Amino acid sequence: MSTLVAIAYDDVATAEEVRSVLVQATKEQLIILDDAVVVSRQADGKVKLHQGVSMSGAGAAGGALWGGLIGLLFLAPLVGMAIGAASGAAAGAVSDAGVDDKFMKDLGAKLEPNAGALILLVRSSTPDKILPRVQQYGGHVIQTSLSAADEDRLRAALGEQPVPAS
Repeated sequence: MSTLVAIAYDDVATAEEVRSVLVQATKEQLIILDDAVVVSRQADGKVKLHQGVSMSGAGAAGGALWGGLIGLLFLAPLVGMAIGAASGAAAGAVSDAGVDDKFMKDLGAKLEPNAGALILLVRSSTPDKILPRVQQYGGHVIQTSLSAADEDRLRAALGEQPVPAS
């Protein structure tokens, strides 16, 4: 089961930079992300989603691989790759894995103009190695599905005060 974490920043550039740091951490096997989206609220009030991964691109790559393998069986690998890439891209474009877009837009509407938020769906992580990498960017936790203790730990790493228990 994945954990939702949403952190607001004063600007979109900071949210994008933190996402880049976390993407690098995925390459080092320190965190596994199901989704990492930057949400921004523009000066005119419009909310924009900045997706990190193109689902149609990922689908096309997977489809080309499988199409090529199937094509080898029938002695037409290029045709198989082309058909596989096209069907994979189409499937990727219509599939929407990760955090619900409406939820992200609703959250983005609560941001200050020109601010950004990073919304993460974390499958697993090594907090002892991740928190030091993101604490320098600060931020404000706006929503999580973490336990109270883990959320307090995240808030402390970002320089926030823990939320008093009610």
